[in-house]
Amino acid sequence: MLWNTLNQTVELGWDFYLPVILFVGLIALAVPVWAAIGTAAITMLVMSGDMPLSAVGESLFTGIDAFALTAVPLFILTGDVLVRTGLSRKFLDVAEALTQFAKGGFGSATVLVCGMFAAISGSDAAGAAAVGRMTIDRLVESGYPRPYACALVAAGACTGILIPPSIAYIIIGLVLGISASTLFLAALIPGICILVSILVTNLVVNRIYGYEGGGNVSMGDYFANLGRSLKSGWYAFIVPGIIFYGIFSGRMTPTEAGATAVVVTIAMGLVMRTLKLADFPSMLLSSAKVNGVILPIIAFSAPLAEALAIMGVPQGFVTSVTSLTDDPQVLILLMILILIAAGCVMETTPNIVILAPILKPLADNIGMNEIQFCIMMITALGVGFITPPLGLNLFVVAGITGESILKIAARAIPFVFFMLLVTLMIAYIPAISTTLLPDIYK
Repeated sequence: MLWNTLNQTVELGWDFYLPVILFVGLIALAVPVWAAIGTAAITMLVMSGDMPLSAVGESLFTGIDAFALTAVPLFILTGDVLVRTGLSRKFLDVAEALTQFAKGGFGSATVLVCGMFAAISGSDAAGAAAVGRMTIDRLVESGYPRPYACALVAAGACTGILIPPSIAYIIIGLVLGISASTLFLAALIPGICILVSILVTNLVVNRIYGYEGGGNVSMGDYFANLGRSLKSGWYAFIVPGIIFYGIFSGRMTPTEAGATAVVVTIAMGLVMRTLKLADFPSMLLSSAKVNGVILPIIAFSAPLAEALAIMGVPQGFVTSVTSLTDDPQVLILLMILILIAAGCVMETTPNIVILAPILKPLADNIGMNEIQFCIMMITALGVGFITPPLGLNLFVVAGITGESILKIAARAIPFVFFMLLVTLMIAYIPAISTTLLPDIYK
């Protein structure tokens, strides 16, 4: 019914349907997402004749001609250097020392180190792979079933796009014309809420099934172990300290903070002799490959967004949905369901560049704060990353462990439930996203 209403509103024809069918078909054939988006965009423009092809090249360039985007490869490189230098293991040691008092302490430490890694790399897939290699075998040794250990890491890694600084917030800020620094500030409380929900879920599940013991640590031993961990690994926290202080104090842009973090991390690796000059080619190549997936998607999304706007699809979508119901609570729930479903089948970047321009007018129509909308969107996409059976993070941890994706997906359900509760709170309680912001944004 919704599709029929949209068709009547904007009078869609084959110049819309054929590119959409083509896009879905190419994705199903495992064609790279940027190529599928580019093919669909060019086909739509050619068939509609709304924009000359000579303007596509200019549109591709302007789509990535943004200073804020230079922060993306810098954060990716910082995360890669952290893993290669072994600094990420220092995070794990400190996280384990912090949680040794609790039953299920190493499971909680795993979630915390996911959050720490997220605060530097800004990528969920990178976090899932890096933390998974460090912790899954130890989680199994601690008493957790391997499928549950994989699900725990997959859930914790979702914080990669939720805890600032995050590549996802840089991209949605670019697409919607919102300052990335403002989004980072707004995402701080929601990101911590998601992290806490994962911690609580693990503690509840662990208490029910008794996977991991522990927690029988005296106060003296606790602080002694914590002191030793901090003494041997305090310098690893210089990197997130630079990023957080630089961005949230306003002394650095995200790009400047990312550049400083790269330099400091490399310098620390060279001083500790855990990083050699011979490592640089493979390290830079690895980061370039990840960045090479993101930027073409952003570039080709620009002509697609222009084509959809010219055809009136976003406005038609708003009219269609509001003709079915004008209840803001129902419309917000509908947006969340769309975003979670999209997060199940596609990565963050294409979801942002395709869905943000379509859903943002609907959010504006019901009076939702644009900052709150951005936080809700990224959080809902993050939930999609572990929603069975197609969540991206589930496939990442399955790939590095060889565990059955269906077994991991079954164990991920409690995490999805609690993360969904937080998402609903973010969607219906604006203060969670706007409390830390200046009054002008509220």
